[in-house]
Amino acid sequence: MDRIWSPWRSQHIERIAAEPDEYGKDLFEGIGADPKRDDENFVLWRGENVFVVMNLFPYNNGHLLIVPYRPVADYSGLTSEERAELAETIDRCIRWLNHSLQPDGFNVGMNIGKAAGAGIPDHLHAHVVPRWTGDTSFMASVSDLRVIPESMEDTFGRLKLAVEEIQI
Repeated sequence: MDRIWSPWRSQHIERIAAEPDEYGKDLFEGIGADPKRDDENFVLWRGENVFVVMNLFPYNNGHLLIVPYRPVADYSGLTSEERAELAETIDRCIRWLNHSLQPDGFNVGMNIGKAAGAGIPDHLHAHVVPRWTGDTSFMASVSDLRVIPESMEDTFGRLKLAVEEIQI
């Protein structure tokens, strides 16, 4: 499905095309390795085993990814600590999104493997997608197009505030 806005998309596509990134690792490893660039990379939060980053190709406004620092292709490859923190972080993301964006519901899941639609199949990650009643408007039905109502920077600012305000 196409999207209407993505002014930063060309920069992100160029960054992905240059993989591996300047760290010599996959995109998520590079983002996870450099906390000094969290704002630039839209990283909202860092835990011991996972971090939360905004999806630059969102299904909806506020689409978050929970990424283990360690690249693992399959869920069974996660340690028990990584699995536990990933699950706890889903709860954090839902709380932050409820606080900042007030969605009507959520989609939470993983695309494990290329056949399942994983965009980065060698580095498992979970999606937390806020949903609103009617968010699949006529645009999706008529033109296979999705409208994202707010810039990444504005949504990032709102979510960063929620992370600060909601201590979990």
